[in-house]
Amino acid sequence: MSIRVLIADDHPVFLEGLRTMLDTVRGVQVVGVAPDGAELLRQAERIEADVAVVDLDMPVLDGAGAAAELLDRRPELAVVVLTMHAGEESVLKALRAGVRGYLLKSSGPAAIARALVAVAEGDVVLSGPVGRMVAAAALRQADARPFPQLSARETEILDRIARGMSNPEIARELFLSVKTVQNHTSAVLGKLGVASRAEAVARARDAGLGTDRR
Repeated sequence: MSIRVLIADDHPVFLEGLRTMLDTVRGVQVVGVAPDGAELLRQAERIEADVAVVDLDMPVLDGAGAAAELLDRRPELAVVVLTMHAGEESVLKALRAGVRGYLLKSSGPAAIARALVAVAEGDVVLSGPVGRMVAAAALRQADARPFPQLSARETEILDRIARGMSNPEIARELFLSVKTVQNHTSAVLGKLGVASRAEAVARARDAGLGTDRR
């Protein structure tokens, strides 16, 4: 059975080159291409696919935003970022959106093909430099977390609650659904052993979270 792939990139030459390359890979079928994230979402509504490959810098809707929206609609889909950006902020933003792969455009055709197969099978694939950077960032974050009982995502949400952000505001900033934020908030209250959002805010601010107040 072929792995069905959607591709989104706003550079026509690169897009066509990637499509041509993937068309030569046995077991991979390109079922659609899009010049931006919004068109990718439209195609994903009507085309059955297993993997979506997205660039980060795209007009109308960027790659991270498209990935978050796509996974909210179709959580079974594997999303891979293929980009020139290896900066920590770009990588972590994409991973928070739920992507399963983060590859640099300098990756060779064989590496890209292997990554598509791996993510379709449920693995997470990061380009070498990206993987090392993510590991280092995770270690720093673990050392600095004020509430070790909370997951990284729950800590992010608690920090934003302490800033005075509403659930819809948090959802927009983190590319999540409001329902997901509500579920995480309930988990945070339970793990902190507090009965209200106000008590959680007090605990968070005592621990140094929410300092970027609005």
